[in-house]
Amino acid sequence: MVRIRRACATLALVGATVGVAAVPAGAAPEATGRSTTKATTCPTGWGSLAKTGAGATVAPMTNVRTGRHTCFDRMVVDVPGAGSGVGYTVQYVTRLYQDGSGRHIPVAGGAVLAVRVAAPAYDPETGAATYPGRVARPLPGVDLTGYRTFRDTRFAGSFEGETQIGLGVRARLPFRVQQLDDRVVVDVAHSWTATG
Repeated sequence: MVRIRRACATLALVGATVGVAAVPAGAAPEATGRSTTKATTCPTGWGSLAKTGAGATVAPMTNVRTGRHTCFDRMVVDVPGAGSGVGYTVQYVTRLYQDGSGRHIPVAGGAVLAVRVAAPAYDPETGAATYPGRVARPLPGVDLTGYRTFRDTRFAGSFEGETQIGLGVRARLPFRVQQLDDRVVVDVAHSWTATG
């Protein structure tokens, strides 16, 4: 009986040691044959052709902000009080020209998206600016350091109730535009593939 207990204890100890030795603590995933890297599946089918959305508002735009995501960089134009009726046209252009004057506004990057939002950057009743952008200057408060796709932003001004922005990107990449309550969202993909 004592021999059987010793044999069972010995086998249990050997089994525990072998189990620990098979995968040492802190072993790299490659050492175990398992990978901890999970490929991110990104949305596809956006394309790079011009996109438009109907709507117009007298509510003025007040802010432009950007953000980085796994699959794309994002720019948001805020138009408080507009509801979901903010119209837009977003398209790749060879060069950005200011509406009204025709002035060329240089935008850095491998490609330029002209973003036109059907909302003024001023109060239509008083003419007072509601957005602090200056024509041909980078967008105030927007820092693109560390972005994979975005390279530059330029304010092109407001003309006849529409505001124009130049968005410089790394290359002509697929993009989408979303018309949400009180804002227009422009997402530009990091690549043409379906992984991030």
